[in-house]
Amino acid sequence: MTKSASPTPFHQMLATLAQQDRLLRLYSQNVDGIDTSLEPLATRIPLQKEEGKWPKTIQLHGGLDKMVCSKCHELSDFHADLFDGPVPPVCGNCEELNRVRTEVAGKRSHGVGMLRPRMVLYNEHNPDDEAIGAVTREDLRKRPDAIIVVGTTLKVPGVKRIVREMCATVRDRRDGVAIWINAGPEPSGKEFEDCWDIVVKGTCDEIAKHAALRQWDEPDTGLPVSEETLERARQNQPQIPIVRTFKAPPKDYTPMPSPQAPASTPLTGRRHGKIVDNSFTEEEDLVDIETPSRRAEKKPSAFNLLGKPTTNIKIKAPSKASVTKATTKRSAAKKAPPKPQGRIDQTLKKTKTAAAAAAIKAEKNAKGGAAFDDIAAKDVRLNSPRARSSDRLVKI
Repeated sequence: MTKSASPTPFHQMLATLAQQDRLLRLYSQNVDGIDTSLEPLATRIPLQKEEGKWPKTIQLHGGLDKMVCSKCHELSDFHADLFDGPVPPVCGNCEELNRVRTEVAGKRSHGVGMLRPRMVLYNEHNPDDEAIGAVTREDLRKRPDAIIVVGTTLKVPGVKRIVREMCATVRDRRDGVAIWINAGPEPSGKEFEDCWDIVVKGTCDEIAKHAALRQWDEPDTGLPVSEETLERARQNQPQIPIVRTFKAPPKDYTPMPSPQAPASTPLTGRRHGKIVDNSFTEEEDLVDIETPSRRAEKKPSAFNLLGKPTTNIKIKAPSKASVTKATTKRSAAKKAPPKPQGRIDQTLKKTKTAAAAAAIKAEKNAKGGAAFDDIAAKDVRLNSPRARSSDRLVKI
C-alpha cells in the first residue's frame, strides 16, 4: 500500500525547499517512507553522518524501508510478502549460522531470530536515539530562523521536547517565527504557553497550494510570471483561516512614547558622599551624608596585587622600645635551662599506683558497698611504701 502511495503537494513543497537549501532539517514521525522517497528528502538507515553531514530527513520512529533480525540485528530491505500471517518470518542469516553450528561443528543450537520492520512502537527502544540527539543538538546550535509544526498531536515525550526546545531557540531570534499548522486545535498545557507566533487552522496541502512553489524535479526556467497568471492563481487559491498571530503588529500600530525624566529634581547629584539639593541656599547646598561605606571606610592596603609595597603609602616602622623588648624576650627564652625530666623508675611507680587505684575504684563500683570503700582505702594505705617502712602504721 505504501509503495503505491504518491507524495502529497506538501511533500513536494518540502522537497523544493530542501533542493533550494532553504530547509535545514525534516523531523518526520511517518513510517510510510513517502517523504524519504523524494531525492532531496532522502535519509540514511541506520542514521549516521556522511562526509560530515546529517541526512535531510530524520525518522523519529523508523520506517518500513528496512527490516531487522531480533537476534543477529542484520539489516535488509523490507519485503512485505514475508509478513503474510500472524507468525513473523525467520531470519535466513540466523538459519544458516545455526545449521553450520549444529550439523558441521556438532555444537548445540543458539536459536534463530525473527524478522520485523525497523520501526519503533510504543515503549520500545529506538536504535537511532543517540544519533537523533546528536543531530538535534547540532540544529539547535545553528539557530534556525523558522520552525513549522504540521500534523502532529505532540503526544510522544521525545517529539514534544524537540518541538519545545526548537520553538524556544527560534523565537529567541529577533526575526524568528514559530508556526503551528493543523486541522485541530493547538496543543494545550503550560509547557506550550507562548510557544507559537502564527496558528493556522487548515490542512498542510492547502498551505502548499498557497505557496505555489515549483516541484523539485521541474526545471527552473527563470521566466517572469505575467499579471494574468498571478491573478488566476489568486482566484484559485482556497481560503485558510489564520486563527491568530502574535508577533506581527497591526498596520495602524504606533509605539507609545517613552516617559521623559523630569528636568530637575530636589536631589540632582551625588558626589563623594555629598548630595546637592536645589531647595537649599548656596551656603547650605552641600550636605554630609553618613552612608555605611563612609562609616566603615577601608584603610588603604600597604601592598598591591603583586604583593609589592605601594609607593604612595608610608609604612610605619616599629618603635625602638618595642624592638628592644622583643629581643630581650627571645634572649631570655634561649638562656632558660631545660626542665629536669623524671626518672623512668619514678614514672613507672606512679603509673602502677594510679592503675591500682583505678582497679579498686572499678571493683568498688561493681560491688557498690560502703563498707568496702573503707576497707579499700585502708588497703591502699597499708600497701603504700610509707606504710611498709613504719611499724606504727602497720600495727593500726
